[in-house]
Amino acid sequence: MDWLEITLIGLIAGISGTGTGGLTMLFWKRPSDRFMGAVLGFSAGIMLSIVFLELVEEALAISGLWTALAGLSTGLLVFWLLDNYLPHSHLFSAEKKYGSYLKKGMLIAVGIALHNFPEGLAIGAGYTASPLVGLTLAILIAVHNIPEGIAVAMPLRYGGSSKLQVLAITALAGTPMGAGAFLGAVIGSISPFVLSLSLGFAAGAMLYIVCDELIPDAYQVGGTHLPILGISTGVILGVILTARL
Repeated sequence: MDWLEITLIGLIAGISGTGTGGLTMLFWKRPSDRFMGAVLGFSAGIMLSIVFLELVEEALAISGLWTALAGLSTGLLVFWLLDNYLPHSHLFSAEKKYGSYLKKGMLIAVGIALHNFPEGLAIGAGYTASPLVGLTLAILIAVHNIPEGIAVAMPLRYGGSSKLQVLAITALAGTPMGAGAFLGAVIGSISPFVLSLSLGFAAGAMLYIVCDELIPDAYQVGGTHLPILGISTGVILGVILTARL
């Protein structure tokens, strides 16, 4: 599979995920906090299964323990630095800091666009390792992006944005995944060592997003019990999908 096809698949996964979330909000009034907590937990579970059952496993198989750990550690470190020096709003915490729903929606869209890039990187590197791995990642990440699209669309609709604007912004938030998929495919094709590093880096980046954003946000809006149910369900579904694809 060539780089153009991989880039297109990453782009479709990104746009279809966040765009579906935006489309959902056009026909559905604001979901309850408990429901959103469960959905965010579900997304976290899906991503955890991707990190450990696909990315880390492939990195270990391709170039061994230390290369995989180097990539994982680098991904965690880079995103910790980005989060500290280029901070962005978490999915559902921005309302406390910004009074304007419209401004909040735009900030969330930028934050989601930023972390869609490493998800695209994972897809590109995954396809370089194996078409089945890449396809699995594309499907799971697209599913994971649906609640992120809802997180963008909700404040935009309350802020007075038109339906067309909401759809356009939520879809655009997923486009960096295409660029990430391209870069992941290019870098991953250099050598097995670089591919293993790339897979580990993508795993570290996604692990940081799960632990620093999705899980805290899930518990913030959903209380104490529904998020863990969502996380468990997401992990189980991720295990089933990765085993079958």
